[in-house]
Parts: sequence; C-alpha cells; structure tokens
Amino acid sequence: MVGKKKPLVVITRKLPDPVETRMRELFDARLNVEDRPMTQPELVAAVKEADVLVPTVTDQIDAALLAQAGDNLKLIANFGNGVDKIDVTAAAKKGITVTNTPNVLTEDTADMTLALMLAVPRRLAEGANVLTGDKKWAGWSPTWMLGRRIWGKRLGIVGMGRIGTAVARRAKAFGLSIHYHNRHRVLPAVEDELEATYWESLDQMLARMDIISVNCPSTPATFHLLSARRLALLQPTAYVVNTARGDIIDEEALVKMIQDGKLAGAGLDVYEHEPALNGKLLKLAAKGKVVLLPHMGSATLEGRIDMGERVIINIRAFVDGHRPPDRVLPLRT
Repeated sequence: MVGKKKPLVVITRKLPDPVETRMRELFDARLNVEDRPMTQPELVAAVKEADVLVPTVTDQIDAALLAQAGDNLKLIANFGNGVDKIDVTAAAKKGITVTNTPNVLTEDTADMTLALMLAVPRRLAEGANVLTGDKKWAGWSPTWMLGRRIWGKRLGIVGMGRIGTAVARRAKAFGLSIHYHNRHRVLPAVEDELEATYWESLDQMLARMDIISVNCPSTPATFHLLSARRLALLQPTAYVVNTARGDIIDEEALVKMIQDGKLAGAGLDVYEHEPALNGKLLKLAAKGKVVLLPHMGSATLEGRIDMGERVIINIRAFVDGHRPPDRVLPLRT
C-alpha cells in the first residue's frame, strides 16, 4: 500500500536540530540550512509551492505576498507567538489557516524583562565594560558607579497577560510594588497573590511609576501606545523596559526624553525598525543611559525547541483534518 503523500513544509529560517529532524521525519520539509532571511522573491516562490509555510518574526507575510500564494497553501504555522508580521485577515480570505506558538516563551521572556529591570538602574552593562575596556579599573570607591535601588519601587506593567503576570511574580519577589494596566482586569485571586493595583487609566499609572515594563502584543491598537504625549507623563527618574515589540513605543520620542534628561533610562530588547538600529540609541548606550539587547528575550534552547514542537503539533493536527490547537483568528473590526 502506497503511503500518504507528505505535505511540503517550507521553513524560512534554521530551527534547532531536534525540531528540524522531526520535521524531516514527518513532512517533506524544506530547510533553510544557511539561516539567511528569505528575500521577497524567495518568499513568493515558497508560498506558490508550499502546502505549509513556517515563517518567523523576520518574515513579512502581508496581503500582497498572500495574493500570490498557490492553491496548495492552506496553513501558515508561525514559529513564534506574535503574528504582527502576518496579515491574518488576508490569509483567512484566501482560506489559509494561521497558527502560532503560545505559552512556551512566557518564563524566558519574563526572565529577560527582569534582567533589564536590574541592568539599567544598577548600571550592570557599564560596570561590565569597565573591566573589559581600555582603561584600567582603579578599584572600589564609595561614590563610584552608583545606581538606583529597585527594592520598594513601583513597577507599572503595560499588558497583564501571561508574560506580564510572570514578570509581576518575579518583580514582587524583588520587592517591587506591582501596578498594571490591561484591557481587562485580572482575576481577583491573581491580584491578591501579587498585591497588584489595577489602573483603568494608562495615563494615570504612567505618571506614578518608577519602572514601566511593556508586555502587551503589537496590534494596530497598541502602535505607539507609549506615544510622545504619554512618555512625557513619566517622572524624570523613571525607567522603561520593553521586551514586547518595538513599535509599541515611539522610539524617537523615547530617545529625545533620555537625551534631555527627562527620563532616567531604558532597557530594550526590541526596536521599532529592527534589525535596523537607531544611531541615537547606540550613542545613549555608549553613555550608559540605555541597555540594548538583540531581540533575545525568548532565546533559550529549551524555549526554541518548545516552539518547534508547538509548530509540529499544529501542522499534524491540520494535516489530519483536525482544528489546530493554536489557531489565530482575524481581529474583529
């Protein structure tokens, strides 16, 4: 008996070896061994012939690209939680299902968020550079390299979903007072556990916080959510940490406020136009005003393998005629 034909699965970037090996076992998987971002013509070719496309955060899957998709393409199994680079509505109109990989990056991203909360006020990057720079360290001094204590400070979390809640749990253990703004208030039991204060007004919360952590998804509604007007509400001693998406903050306005001394600093893992970096941010980093990381908030081997396993589960469910567990539906307008 001839076996069932395996679906052609095109993977746009290199994935961890255990994931790729399993993909090859189950599907007709086309790998990106060079780990080079696909060009636009390559993406067009991929959507024309693939049964399943597995893109990542570096791929722009917009309506123009989907309009060129072949009839075989029925599933876009995103390797990642965020689908802001995928036009889910256009995909639905073409009869293409979109899935993501939720619940696997929460703890890793929360870890990195807290790391940035510590790194910026305590000047960790500056201190590390002292020992590796050209000048010899002169030794300890009572007034040298003084940072700011985070114990007892107020943390304002923008977006109290899974990651925001995980950040809150870590921050509470470090002695921070938890405040949050969210579309919906979290369960009373969660508020009680975290001793969290809910702010219906984002503006009112921002004006009272010592540290702001951005943990909401990138959607049309959250584009420049922290606008120039809202950033101006922050205290000059406040810090901003962003491990969500770069376009949630007006980056130019953030830079100007730090340059003008109207904001103490920032810890950023994501950028508005990444991988392009704002040159002004790099200058601020050189002065120790900001800590910059290359979008590595979820970068653990365990997390990436978990993501791959979620992708495989979604593909197998779809191929077997079942509804994928992580289907993403178009936003209602």
